[in-house]
Amino acid sequence: MKNEIKHAVTTVKVYHGYGHQKNLVVYGHVLAGKSVRPSKFSNNPINNIIHLARLFLVRPVPHVQLSLQWQNQTLHATTEVDGFFNFEWQSDFEIDAGWHLIKVHLLDGQGYKKTSGEGKLFVPHATQYGFISDIDDTVLVSHSAHTGKKLRVMFTKNPRSRKTFADVVKFYKLLALTHTEPSVPNPFFYVSSSEWNLYDDLNAFFKHNGLPKGAFLLNSIKKWYQLLKTGKTKHEAKLNRVTRILKAFPRQRFVLLGDNSQSDPQIYASIANNYPEQIVAVYIRNISLEKEGLTTETLNSIQNKSIETFQFQHTDQAIQHAKAIGLLV
Repeated sequence: MKNEIKHAVTTVKVYHGYGHQKNLVVYGHVLAGKSVRPSKFSNNPINNIIHLARLFLVRPVPHVQLSLQWQNQTLHATTEVDGFFNFEWQSDFEIDAGWHLIKVHLLDGQGYKKTSGEGKLFVPHATQYGFISDIDDTVLVSHSAHTGKKLRVMFTKNPRSRKTFADVVKFYKLLALTHTEPSVPNPFFYVSSSEWNLYDDLNAFFKHNGLPKGAFLLNSIKKWYQLLKTGKTKHEAKLNRVTRILKAFPRQRFVLLGDNSQSDPQIYASIANNYPEQIVAVYIRNISLEKEGLTTETLNSIQNKSIETFQFQHTDQAIQHAKAIGLLV
């Protein structure tokens, strides 16, 4: 219970939370040492390799107490074995839509605040659509199906030199503003097999490329000796993350965006069959041509035929399809 006292410097990392009055969620990690954030991005592969390696040289702090002050409510949580913490609660008051600054405090053995971390909580407007998107090989060129290429890009590139797919920023910006006012953008949720180790880098990548701001739901944190296994997660884990979003927003209608390099078609088909009233459309980027037939078969297994499905190689094809079905106006 007093693990935090052993560390001279302890970091409370708070990730973007989300929810509404009756269902608010905030995640984070408590880690020994300072947070690794590059002061500037380098094109030197050696510097990028060192930076990435440092992201996985983490020392989670388990079984420590934290508190979060929300209006007149004081909430408490305890870190798990991997330093992960989770606050879930209902607000006593109505919440304005938008982003809300929050602070999570690490408590010492006597219950006093030792250090704190800041994050943001996203409360969507009651817009017509929400968007749940994968990241690797859906937005970010990652070569997930080819281990050698994937690791080479990861180790030698930085958040500003990593590439998006052509027109994907245009597509996502159009989706963020479809059927709504510019001051009321549609909510985005980014669900990925990438680990929480990469959270700051992903945020930097999204900001640099002008992609819609949203909440991230990532994979369990990994240590240095698991680095070569990065981006690998069980089918059920990603399925559960998407399900968590749908349950948090039962009145919202969602569009699912992914690719066929791993298991997105199977996960999204399962989601569509279990939550047919909440899913409007499923878009799958055809990264793996040898899986094209299987992807089509999987999408055809969605029982509710009013759910639009589309497999595409180029983002402009998805844009044209979204316009044809009235998703984009």
